[in-house]
Amino acid sequence: MDSEALRKFSALHPRPAGLTLHYGTAGFRSAAQQLDHVVFRMGLLAALRSKAVTATIGIMVTASHNPEEDNGVKLVDPLGEMLHPSWEEYATQLANAEEQELQKVITEICQKAAVNLHKDASVFIGRDTRPSSKKLSQSVIDGIQVLGGQYHDYGLVTTPQLHYMVCCQNTQGQYGKATLEGYYEKLSKAFMELIKQSHCSGELQRHLKIDCANGVGALKLSEMKPYFPQEVLIHIYNDGTKEKLNHLCGADFVKVHQKPPGGLDMKPNERCCSFDGDADRIVYYYQDTAGHFHLIDGDKIATLISIFLKELLAKVKQNFKMAVVQTAYANGNSTRYLQETLKVPVHCVKTGVKHLHHKAQEFDVGVYFEANGHGTVLFSKAAETKIRQLVKEEKDNEKREAAKMLENMIDLINQTVGDAVSDMLVIEAILALKGLSVQQWDALYTDLPNRLLKVQVADRRVIDTTDAERRALTPPGLQEKIDALVKKYKLSRAFVRPSGTEDVVRIYAEADTQENADALAHEVSLAVFHLAGGKGAPPQPI
Repeated sequence: MDSEALRKFSALHPRPAGLTLHYGTAGFRSAAQQLDHVVFRMGLLAALRSKAVTATIGIMVTASHNPEEDNGVKLVDPLGEMLHPSWEEYATQLANAEEQELQKVITEICQKAAVNLHKDASVFIGRDTRPSSKKLSQSVIDGIQVLGGQYHDYGLVTTPQLHYMVCCQNTQGQYGKATLEGYYEKLSKAFMELIKQSHCSGELQRHLKIDCANGVGALKLSEMKPYFPQEVLIHIYNDGTKEKLNHLCGADFVKVHQKPPGGLDMKPNERCCSFDGDADRIVYYYQDTAGHFHLIDGDKIATLISIFLKELLAKVKQNFKMAVVQTAYANGNSTRYLQETLKVPVHCVKTGVKHLHHKAQEFDVGVYFEANGHGTVLFSKAAETKIRQLVKEEKDNEKREAAKMLENMIDLINQTVGDAVSDMLVIEAILALKGLSVQQWDALYTDLPNRLLKVQVADRRVIDTTDAERRALTPPGLQEKIDALVKKYKLSRAFVRPSGTEDVVRIYAEADTQENADALAHEVSLAVFHLAGGKGAPPQPI
């Protein structure tokens, strides 16, 4: 390690006094002006991680659905997955180290993780469209170069595209070509093959309005447009030319506020969707003729995909194990529909994509979506190999057709991470193949009315949970109080969990009517306020 270079570059990216940041599920996120030292040090860490695993590592500069003034950085592991949990700790240590301690911390990481500094390092870099992203990605490059690493800067890409490139690179091209063209070609080819298999006599041209959150998704969708067949007519809104990133638009805004984004003109029964700022989440919605807004969130996306895959799996008759993975935030009626009507096993895990992804890997076909619209489908190596073999060798026409559709689904789905572009194409293909309108999809089941609230507390750590965050262990008496409140309402449930990023406790409640869901959420929030050290004025009724 060149101590002089480390000292010199570290001085160019000084750490503001007293600032402490933690690497969470979304990496680091903060106001952009506080991040220069962090991204420089994550350049260092990416080089160390690459040397440790002898593979290319990704580093993405983005803050996803946060306001434009914020930014963030996260690392991508060799198969396009999230950074290994043991290295999240190293990331936090490195980001918060005093300048004079930097070399010592790096040496400690090298010892703990058996990093050979003489090995080569290779890092792929991507960034979103925030005004601060270009300068921050330059700081990443400084960090990589201090440790003698090689890098490839992809510039403006969606987060899922960077995950895809890293996976392609480390599978020696088995997953695809590590270029944007490779990504566009792989997805559009699989999509067109699927559409070709559509026998439905529905509308020939399928119009879709897409709110791109004034983010990088708009740029990449525009680049991809020439690859689409003429039948698919996508109309891009909030393309970043007029308004600020994520301002009154994007998947997070639509999901949280349960209303259409600004900048998109909706006519009754038109199919619309929203990406988030870095295009790794998607939600659909429409307005009915009475002017009511209908949101189709991650739960309903998972349900549509599960129906389609279950039908195909039944046709190929291979005994593949399929399951859906949800979090406690999944609507109760989605869980009921999947388990009771579709007869698909459902597993509940803690909030956070890494928990869902990890659980989904246990099955031949694992479908996971968070209610916020982030999700994908994972196919086991054995299932994928068998499906591709059936396409080549199966004599029975129906079985072979079904296997062919499954093969195209495998190629269309970005298995590394939730991907708004890929998920949109999967949904559009399924709706076309099944001849479903957006209203028919929405009518599969009716969401139970629900309410999300948050309560400010002095210290969020007073709340400890179990059973995939569905029950509170501490403070004493809180869970008993929630159980008693839930008994008052029909079809109700409620849970509380500490935020991963701030001193607030998040509350979720659902019941048979909106009035009851609101009342239950409010009563639970009062219980949290009184038993878990609430700050400020007690919560007011909704």
